[in-house]
Amino acid sequence: MVQLYNLHPFGSQRVVPCKQEPAHFCCGQDVLFVASTAASCRVEVFTVREQGRCEALGSFATLGPVLRMAHSSAGDYLVTIEEKSKATFLRAYMNWRCMSAGSSRVCVRMVGHKMEESYSEALKEQMSVVEMPLSDPPLCISCCPVNGDLLVGCKNKLVVFRLKYCVINQNLTVLDFERSLILHIDNLIPAEVAFCARHIAITTELDVLILKLDLVQQSADRTEQCAHGVNAPEKAVDGGVKDENPSTHPLQLELDEFIICQKPVELLGEESKLCEIPVTLESTELPTEDTKHFQVQYLLFRRFAPDQSPFGFCEETKLHSVQLLPVYQTGIPATAYEETENKRKLLSLFCFFSLPHVGYLYSLGKLVELISTYQYSEKSEQAVLTPQFLHVITSQNLQCFTVRCSAAAARGEDPYIDTTVKACPPVTLDVCTLRMQLFIGPRAICHFKNHIILLTKADTEDITERRKPTRRMLSRKADSIKSRTNSESEPGWNLYIINTVSTIQLYREMVEYSRTYENVKTESCIHLLSEAHLLVRAAIMDPHVLESDEKEDLLRAFRESCAFLGDCYSKFDTKDYHLALPYYRMSGLSMAEVLKRIVSEGDEIQTYERGFIFYLTHSLNEDSNEELSKESGNKILQIFYLADPVQLPDILCSPSMRNICPLTAVKYLQKVEKIMPSVVLTLTKAFLALKMGDLAMYEHEMQSYKETTLACGFIGQPRLLQQRKGGSVTPTEFAVHLKEMQPGLLVAATVALHENSKIELEEADTFFKMLCNSSENTVPQLLVDFWEALLVVSSQEKILQELLLRVTSQYVWRILKKQLPETKPLKTTEDLSLLCSQSISIASALPVLEPLTEAGSVGLTVRVLCHTRLGQYEEAIDQLLRRCPDAAVFYAQHELKGDNQALWWNKLLPELCKRARLTGNDCPVLISSLKETLSVVAMELELRDFLSLLPEDGTAAFFLPHLLHCSQRKLLT
Repeated sequence: MVQLYNLHPFGSQRVVPCKQEPAHFCCGQDVLFVASTAASCRVEVFTVREQGRCEALGSFATLGPVLRMAHSSAGDYLVTIEEKSKATFLRAYMNWRCMSAGSSRVCVRMVGHKMEESYSEALKEQMSVVEMPLSDPPLCISCCPVNGDLLVGCKNKLVVFRLKYCVINQNLTVLDFERSLILHIDNLIPAEVAFCARHIAITTELDVLILKLDLVQQSADRTEQCAHGVNAPEKAVDGGVKDENPSTHPLQLELDEFIICQKPVELLGEESKLCEIPVTLESTELPTEDTKHFQVQYLLFRRFAPDQSPFGFCEETKLHSVQLLPVYQTGIPATAYEETENKRKLLSLFCFFSLPHVGYLYSLGKLVELISTYQYSEKSEQAVLTPQFLHVITSQNLQCFTVRCSAAAARGEDPYIDTTVKACPPVTLDVCTLRMQLFIGPRAICHFKNHIILLTKADTEDITERRKPTRRMLSRKADSIKSRTNSESEPGWNLYIINTVSTIQLYREMVEYSRTYENVKTESCIHLLSEAHLLVRAAIMDPHVLESDEKEDLLRAFRESCAFLGDCYSKFDTKDYHLALPYYRMSGLSMAEVLKRIVSEGDEIQTYERGFIFYLTHSLNEDSNEELSKESGNKILQIFYLADPVQLPDILCSPSMRNICPLTAVKYLQKVEKIMPSVVLTLTKAFLALKMGDLAMYEHEMQSYKETTLACGFIGQPRLLQQRKGGSVTPTEFAVHLKEMQPGLLVAATVALHENSKIELEEADTFFKMLCNSSENTVPQLLVDFWEALLVVSSQEKILQELLLRVTSQYVWRILKKQLPETKPLKTTEDLSLLCSQSISIASALPVLEPLTEAGSVGLTVRVLCHTRLGQYEEAIDQLLRRCPDAAVFYAQHELKGDNQALWWNKLLPELCKRARLTGNDCPVLISSLKETLSVVAMELELRDFLSLLPEDGTAAFFLPHLLHCSQRKLLT
């Protein structure tokens, strides 16, 4: 693997025309702020144009020499730590752009100062300086790029100032701050802090602590408790148990001439709570309904040990360049923040920090993990992280390293990454150096957009003497920040704006460079193309790209890089060969275009790697609308015959292979059949025989197996019967032929496909309707045959109930319309007894059966059966007595048994007596039914009970034989 590619990410450079030697500098949205050394106490402002052209915009005076400075994109303000009379001050410069119009008016006010109406109108035309007093000297600062809030590091605490947008009137909104939160952290003197989206990174000389402020929901009575709670292992308080041996505390330092060096440690996620650095929150906001309450979540703690050498401690070992880098969701433009928090959706957050010889990049997502480690060739002075690169300055070089932020962010944004649909180079991809550019005396660096600002300073002292190793002790007792340069100016300094080349230009260079490794070092070729892909992907994720003319070029380059990676994984023998498929998909190339890239014309002995075969297999097995030409299809047949012949039946059934020569395909299958015969292969040959019109061959192939085996064979290749196009199922020529000649096999095969999850019930409906040329509202008999066959084999209760209702509905429709099936049903009425079976849910079927109410004897029969299944015997008897009394006794004999037998004498007998009395002798059916019922009741009841049931106004001669029979039965027993 190549570690140094020596590409050219750095383009032209221009000198910033500073009047005084820079001490500190930082970048705004389109400007550069330069604070001069202690002698001047001014900040010069330069606007940065295309290609790094720099023009003076103006300058303004500061209270004293600037020790630290930072700019906030949200709110467009500059914040400084300044020194005067051995005291430090925290100041924010608002509305500084008005000086470019020639205004010299300056308003100085305290934070939170209430502005008068008349006074505030003048703020439109003047710069406003907001002073923020602190009880302890400020040591370091950081502005949140998401919402513009300010974090200030002091000894043993951090202070959060919330950026406020104060609406004075409809024409004027003024920025102000409110001290909202204090984080008390004992035994901690922050050297640097970083602040982004409620994440806080703190470094001391050798420790790193990353925290997150989580919003909590709470009731009013818990507000005070939460705001002042300790969110870490609690400290010993007055009156509690104290440590008898202070030196045993992990953070305790001996106060004599010796320093105890702690062991290196890394604690991630929940484990980082064990760092024993307690954090206490103190809310300083005036409570309102919108007051946000926080608790601390520990994300990372890391402690380093000083580097050691045979000569003792080597050059001073300290952490530097801590940075939080946000990555926003792709597709959301970088509009002005105004007062709305999270105007752009934050997708991922990364944290970088560095030791002199090694840098660390962590991802701060659901999991906190180290994603890259950077080894420097020599001691670093400072580093700056961007979404695309890591830029590091050493004593002689400006170095450019690749980063993996876009790879991690892409996986957070898109759940389909690392599937057959999409791909992205891994986060664990080795980092490499793109460039080591020689500079004399780099001292400081910062970055914005596509520019690097670099301060160089020639050192006149003896370099050899300066670099002699010295024995020195580490001290952590510094309580103030000193300016790194003397007040006296030294010659030989320059401030450069280095224009980094466009993403497209560097991408092209990477692609061209990758070709040198194409035939010798395949892994290096893939690595460099992966770097090019990530470079373009990171640029596309930049919200500013959506507002530039570069967008379409980047999208084209992205697709092209996917195609190049697809080629690599297709041509090279790599363990990740399967990535050919997603990269080709992302490239937008058709199969025909991919074939042209991979297959050499006229090369009959060309071999094909696993990645290419994997891509073709998946692409051909999809329901694609792309139809390959006859030549391309035949070439694919040849490729699979040589590489993976067992897949030929699947390949031949692809919709993309419609134009292949069936005779050529049959010849390939005959060769394969001699080695690996199968029912699927036989069915495929029969399918091709139909396409050629060779019915004799078709009959021969179909007679090779029994019909049940053939039906199961379609499970192995459903596309022999139905193909998907445009999201719908379309019958094949094979299915059309089976419908005419072997409908039973067609139905059995479709049932097998359904039971093996190869076709859904609704899809089968569409399939049979299209096959029979039926309209949407017409149910062909072949579909009913399918439903009936599926009823026999299906074991899914939900499917059974659905099928029963469908079949019942169709039967009801035929009864009402007196409509016969258009084709002979595969099952007869003797095969089916739906309503009498225990499968159907009668309650759900009743609405379907409702139209049969007036459908003569059939409707009566269906309704009686339904009432019986529901246990409603009395309703059934009523309906029979009213419409078909001669069937009442037969019904009773069949149904009124066991627990229901009492209905003979409690329901049927009284009803028959009443109806016979009303009709007299005019209804012999009722008289006959009454006699039959009396015979049954006389056999079942005691004489006294029998007598009590008889009507008082009845004819004695009619009932006497039954009474006599009942009494004789009693005597006999």
